[in-house]
Amino acid sequence: MTTQDTLPKLLKQNYAHYGTNSIAMRKKEFGIWQNYTWHDYYQTVKAFSLGLIRLGLEPGDKVAIIGDNDLQWYWAELGIQAARGISVGLFADQVVSEIQYILTHSEAKFVVAEDQEQIDKILSFRENLPLLEKVIYWDSKGLHSYNDPGLLNFADVLNMGNDYEAAHPGLFEENVTQATGEEIAFIIYTSGTTGLPKGALRTHASLIHSVEGLLNSNPVDDSYEYVSTMPLAWIPEQMFGVAQSLLCGMKVNFTEEPETAQTDMREIGASWMFLGPRLWEDLASKLRRDIDETTVIKRLMYQLMLPIGYKMGDMKYNRQQTSLFWKLLYHLARLTVFRPAKDLLGLSQTRCSYTAGHVISPDLCKFFHALGVNIKQLYGQTEGGIPAAHSDDNIELDTIGPPLWGTQIRISNEGEILVSGSGIFQGYYKDPELTRETLEGTWVHSGDAGYIREDGHLVLWDRKKYLVELAGGVKFVPGYMEALLKFNPYIRDVLLVGGKERDYITAVINIDFDNIARWAERKHLVYTTFPDLSQKPEVYELIQSGVEKANRFLPEAARIKKFVNLHKEFDADEAELTRTRKLRREVVEERYKGLLNAMYENKSEFTVEAEVRYRDGRKGTTMTALKIRAL
Repeated sequence: MTTQDTLPKLLKQNYAHYGTNSIAMRKKEFGIWQNYTWHDYYQTVKAFSLGLIRLGLEPGDKVAIIGDNDLQWYWAELGIQAARGISVGLFADQVVSEIQYILTHSEAKFVVAEDQEQIDKILSFRENLPLLEKVIYWDSKGLHSYNDPGLLNFADVLNMGNDYEAAHPGLFEENVTQATGEEIAFIIYTSGTTGLPKGALRTHASLIHSVEGLLNSNPVDDSYEYVSTMPLAWIPEQMFGVAQSLLCGMKVNFTEEPETAQTDMREIGASWMFLGPRLWEDLASKLRRDIDETTVIKRLMYQLMLPIGYKMGDMKYNRQQTSLFWKLLYHLARLTVFRPAKDLLGLSQTRCSYTAGHVISPDLCKFFHALGVNIKQLYGQTEGGIPAAHSDDNIELDTIGPPLWGTQIRISNEGEILVSGSGIFQGYYKDPELTRETLEGTWVHSGDAGYIREDGHLVLWDRKKYLVELAGGVKFVPGYMEALLKFNPYIRDVLLVGGKERDYITAVINIDFDNIARWAERKHLVYTTFPDLSQKPEVYELIQSGVEKANRFLPEAARIKKFVNLHKEFDADEAELTRTRKLRREVVEERYKGLLNAMYENKSEFTVEAEVRYRDGRKGTTMTALKIRAL
């Protein structure tokens, strides 16, 4: 356990320990990996922090950061915190209205933005933000003609900081030393599945303690490589990319572009990974799609070797002794199939990998363990830290692990998971009423439903409000059932609906367009657009086979009786998904209320109207007849 209680103190400690002798970060630029030592990291953070102070940043001031994962985000965040300010993260793909709300609500004094796209968003409502003084950008492409006096280049702020250091030697070190772990490090705006985002206050100490609890059961050292891919405005990347790297000396790598992430991850060979369930589902889908498109011999090898991987996984879960025969078989499977498959996905060097965010299918975990990818689950929340997680020697597929060091978990009389410990948040910014509802003494009301098994493992069902009791008393857990369906490579997303007032379960399905398009090509199936492909009878047959397979694992009362292929994907820009790709269930159910009603009224078809925006700015509408398929 560290004696340092703030993130800048950890940075200073690593600088003293490693200096120029060890790499802290890498960034791929123009196809070449550029190395940055702990000395580079520390000195850049110092310059930026002092530059902000020169611009007028005072303790407690908020500074927002928006952009893709990059070196400058880390440098800016640590610089803000070293000046005893508070950082506020925004997602790069957030729309103007969301950005304006967060900047207004947080009372941001400065914004650090990546590029022209983000600058244009902010300038479109700048006059409505009287507290905003400067906007600092780190990618100047396209901005040379901008003459707004409120814009500053990141490099210019660094120069200002170096000049300020010459006039105020030792100020940075003094600020770092005087800060305490109980000061607010950042405001994390939650994904807002039920409305406007809420600003959760997290201290330095709470973040450090959250990560220390995980490291206590899953040690990491400075030999690990990490690729920063999850949004830095999301709490997991703050925990693992920022805090864990500072605690362990783990190297953080940044891809050249979001589109090159897969290739760059293969080059680095990340040894520690965290991906949300959707990204793990995408990786599994990609591998199975590539297998379908490869040669007959390679497909046959895959089909022969995968059951060996599943067998080894089962023996591991059941803690059975592995015979020499199975070890030899698995070694053969690893050499011929699993190692090339992992390399294709960028997982060849992975030693530790986690997922969290929502319920994940046990079938997905079994699949990756069969390949030799040590995927584990953890339970994490912006408000509650990391109270539970699997360790290498204690993986149970139906759970998300036992409580971690420094945390306590109990279940309320209503079945809600309550969390306490040193890693919880301090409340919501400017919302004392919601804080009182969520934070009862030292216990966080998670809003999730679950139970604790006799062996101490926590079982997560779904959000408490989404649990529905069906006729006959059977519990309907939509999150688990949706995860089961999404393991199908041809299903991208699912909304399940049911309840006592409805006689059966129905499903609204997003097809995986890329995978089904390739399948249609192999079948010589002609189509024009996403809506056209989604309504093809052959596609309905394909999806139906997947739904029927999932139904076999469900109680009779909880089986899906009808489904429809939606004419479009759920979209975060239309508020159907959060920025972390979670389904906004209430929004989607309200938007497609007519379709859902039709599915319970014995109709075989429902016509939807969708708005189309053309490149020249014109708007139009399209009509699509959605087929309702009964099982």
